[in-house]
Amino acid sequence: MSTPGTNLLRQVSRSFYLTLRVLPGEIRPQVGLAYLLARATDTIADTSLISAEKRRAALREMRAAIQTVAEGRSPQAPDFGELAAARESGSRGTTTERRLLENAGQLLDSLGALTAEDRRRISVLLEIITRGQLTDLARFGRACREQIVALDADDELEEYTYCVAGCVGEFWTGICRAHLFPKADLDDTLLLSNGIRFGKGLQLVNILRDLPEDLRQGRCYVPRARLAAHGLEPAVLLDAGSMGRFRPLYAAYLKQAEELLAAGWAYANALPRSQLRIRLACAWPALIGMKTLARLRTANVLDSSRRVKVSRGEVRSLMLNSLLCCSSPRAWNRLFEQAGRDEPGAPL
Repeated sequence: MSTPGTNLLRQVSRSFYLTLRVLPGEIRPQVGLAYLLARATDTIADTSLISAEKRRAALREMRAAIQTVAEGRSPQAPDFGELAAARESGSRGTTTERRLLENAGQLLDSLGALTAEDRRRISVLLEIITRGQLTDLARFGRACREQIVALDADDELEEYTYCVAGCVGEFWTGICRAHLFPKADLDDTLLLSNGIRFGKGLQLVNILRDLPEDLRQGRCYVPRARLAAHGLEPAVLLDAGSMGRFRPLYAAYLKQAEELLAAGWAYANALPRSQLRIRLACAWPALIGMKTLARLRTANVLDSSRRVKVSRGEVRSLMLNSLLCCSSPRAWNRLFEQAGRDEPGAPL
């Protein structure tokens, strides 16, 4: 079974496309389609030239269409022409994202071609993702740099990271278990828990890295209660000179993210040794995340002119090194430790 929208996948996300290519053929179409549908809903939610109310209506329409297909019925293809045009004309718009919205009907057709159980898995995933996106739009719909809106407390951050990425760990675990190793003797409760924590950790890394960009759009994912406990408020974080006061709280979140990624590494190690492709697909984002955290520890993340990132060359290097080390548990685990230290001259 071929992967739906292969060219579109390559254009929408080069990094994820690399991960998709390593996946076994038994799950590649389902995972690729789930990713494209999630990117389509994310594009809808992120089209700022369209009112928050219209974007929420479009998200509900897309969610209903996915649910209809999951139930084995044919939905009316959503018309996202206005949103597509806005993506093309907006400052952050791209032709690829416009095409993604214009091809929503084809994505739904691809969903309809899957088995009933796989349709159900994808539908459940997108229901959770769109729930998070709808909540985000309700919360930040009128936010701007001059009127920053922050989460209230850590439970809201926990819910957000689950809806955006933790649920992906659930989906990933379920589809791999069903199609790749249904009879393997695994601790399913621990595997599922670590899969959810892994997804949350990856999203928390994104939040901690993208903090200045989000603030300039009026969104603050660092809860107000935690900021207040350190004598801070969201608007103060617009000033790069506030990093000294912010660093103790920031360091606590970095530590939390590291613990979640460690759960992700344990998740990869718990998978059957025969499932090398899946182990690699899990290891790569964990290694990139750890290397990013190591750099964030010493950076002034509030300085929007210096965005922390791992280069494509470094990503290729870690992919190669993971292949070289996969047969040696000691060398394999050393990769994760070195990524967390970001050592000069290390294999990463």
